[in-house]
Amino acid sequence: MRNGYFSSLIFALLTSASITAVAAPAVKPEASNPAAVATMSTAAQSGKINLNAADASTLQKELSGVGEAKAQAIVAYRDINGPFASVDELLEVKGIGKAILDRNRDKLEVN
Repeated sequence: MRNGYFSSLIFALLTSASITAVAAPAVKPEASNPAAVATMSTAAQSGKINLNAADASTLQKELSGVGEAKAQAIVAYRDINGPFASVDELLEVKGIGKAILDRNRDKLEVN
C-alpha cells in the first residue's frame, strides 16, 4: 500500500510540474526602437505627423494613399534636399500628387 501511495504522489508531482511548464510559455520581450518610439510619441502628442521627423514606416501607416514606395520616396527626398519647408513641398516628391496631399493635409505638419 505504501508503494502505491508513493507512486501516486510522484506521478501527481511530475504531472503538475509538466503542466506548469506548458502553461507558462517563454516570451521574449520585444526590443523597442527608440527612434520609432520618439516619432510615434511626437505624432501622438500633437495629433499630426512631422514630415521632417517621421520615418518611412510611420508615414506608410498613418497617411492615406501612401504605401511603402511612396513613404521611402518621402524620406529619400528629405535626405537629399533637407527638411521640408512646408507641407506643400510634399508635391515635389515623385508619386505624391495633389489628391494625396489634400487627403492627408490635416494629418501633416512641418517643424
